[in-house]
Amino acid sequence: YYNMFKYIIKRIGLAIVTIWAVATITFFLMNLVPGGPFLSEKAVSPKAMAALEAKYGLDKPLDQQYLLYMKNLLHGDLGVSYKKTGVSVNTIIAQGLPNTVSLGLSAFVFSLIVGVAMGMWMAATKKEWVRGILLTGTTLGVSIPNFVFAILLMLVFGVYLKVLPATGLTTPRHYILPVLAMSAYPISQISRLVQSSYSEAMNQDYVVMAKAKGLKKSTITFKHILKNAILPVITIAGPMIAFLLTGSFVIENVFAIPGIGREFVNAISNRDYTIIMGMTIFIGAMIIVCNLLVDIISAVVDPRKKLSK
Repeated sequence: YYNMFKYIIKRIGLAIVTIWAVATITFFLMNLVPGGPFLSEKAVSPKAMAALEAKYGLDKPLDQQYLLYMKNLLHGDLGVSYKKTGVSVNTIIAQGLPNTVSLGLSAFVFSLIVGVAMGMWMAATKKEWVRGILLTGTTLGVSIPNFVFAILLMLVFGVYLKVLPATGLTTPRHYILPVLAMSAYPISQISRLVQSSYSEAMNQDYVVMAKAKGLKKSTITFKHILKNAILPVITIAGPMIAFLLTGSFVIENVFAIPGIGREFVNAISNRDYTIIMGMTIFIGAMIIVCNLLVDIISAVVDPRKKLSK
């Protein structure tokens, strides 16, 4: 228990330092970007520019801006949008996050179920043509960018066949196309991992012993083989969830889904630096927390993990 506690404290401390580093790097990079959020096609008078900079504290030295931003960040304040007057970044994230999270988690669950099933099928089947088709599918899933797959799905099922809604996220049917577009790469990744670890586990001594005891095939498959074959999937679960949550940015734009991804892309186009910084820090923290949870779960599930590291 002491080693476990020590490991968890160490990982949490590392996560906090990483979040601070992400916030610091993001802040200074945004200040190095040429141009500004108040530049537009219409000329802004020097007096008006000075007033805007004073309003948002941009007239202060950079070190003072940084300390003020970090102070507000410690209180959970990500700032106020430069373009949407009076609207905080926290509000924008709170409005779009439910759609982004529900879409990302749906894609993760779907990817996990289909990926594990495909991996087991590829490892267990004795039909080479079946394995060949599945391997071809996983290769295409890795090769085709998700936004290209999304556009193809939208054109085929949303425009030409008109059997599925192509925009929005209001009913369960609206989830089908974006989830399929987002899941192609994770399914391919999971299935390859499961195939490799499942094939290796099938030849282990404990599986041979279980077969010799006359245990049911389903018991051997799920209790002995899959239990060990699933460990690599747990290891990549954190980065995968992060990929699905952040990878939905382009998908949200393609399917016109009101999530934080679409707001992030719009903020880049509008040079709304507070939204860019706030969402970058928020997403970075989300990724770090996901990886932290997966590390802790892996340490609990896999007794071979060295907690002292």
